[in-house]
Amino acid sequence: MSTTPRVGMLMGSLSDKPVLEAAARILHEFGVPFEWRVLSAHRTPNEAHAYIGTAEERGIRVMICAAGMAAHLAGVTASGTILPVLGVPVNASLDGMDALLATVQMPPGIPVATFGIGRAGAKNAALHAIQILALSDDGLRSALRAHRKAQAEKVLASSDELQKTVAEIVG
Repeated sequence: MSTTPRVGMLMGSLSDKPVLEAAARILHEFGVPFEWRVLSAHRTPNEAHAYIGTAEERGIRVMICAAGMAAHLAGVTASGTILPVLGVPVNASLDGMDALLATVQMPPGIPVATFGIGRAGAKNAALHAIQILALSDDGLRSALRAHRKAQAEKVLASSDELQKTVAEIVG
């Protein structure tokens, strides 16, 4: 497998790292090379535009952006590339609702796929990035199927454990 990063992850500040670590772990689990940077739509606009503008030629195929508060990073990223951009709002203020709305309410013509607030959203963004990459990668497609099967088996095992508990309670 290539070591060229296929997913570029941007965070608005280093405080967003715990959120994107959830995505990084999933990408690593699936063997998807990625790179991540701290770049702010507001505080480092020139550097952000330079990174975004060269992503495709460097082999990036999907961008994941995590930001809180005004959360314009995903939108700025989407405005500078035709690559799919996956936005992850971060709970930095107002329970993350400000970031959610700033990420999801994009003007027509500049789409950003927006996920849930925080780590759960980051995990789903990583899985969605893998789904996008799997469109042209049979190995990733098989790995996703196996992942889904393992998730289902875990839930069913939990249900079996619950039934044992119920049997103990009711005698």
